[in-house]
Amino acid sequence: MPTFQSFKDLSIALKPHPVTGDVATKKDQAAIRQSVSNLLSTRKTERLFNSQLGTNLDALLFELPGVIIESQLNDEISEILANYEPRINIDTLDITYVESEDAYRVELYYVFVGREDTLLSLELLLERP
Repeated sequence: MPTFQSFKDLSIALKPHPVTGDVATKKDQAAIRQSVSNLLSTRKTERLFNSQLGTNLDALLFELPGVIIESQLNDEISEILANYEPRINIDTLDITYVESEDAYRVELYYVFVGREDTLLSLELLLERP
């Protein structure tokens, strides 16, 4: 029977668990979703003692949409995840502009590091703040 590492993060909501009363946790895919969302919504220099943590996505979202901006968004997202989310390996990262919503759809396909899992996916919508 193969064994694998399970990932567990604290829930950002900091709500108590209904049974134990401890702070609720997120596991595996939910933990990764929360982590990726937090990393992408953090601006550079926002963290006091780690000014390199974060992205410049908010500035790119105000540029005119096009292939160049999609490429820059791809680079920003790939860099932040490679540097600060060591639990996953990115397989594919697709970014497309959705004109009807004036936002970018991010489709991330990844696998957990050290596991023989199937390909997992995460879809986000990047909108102007």
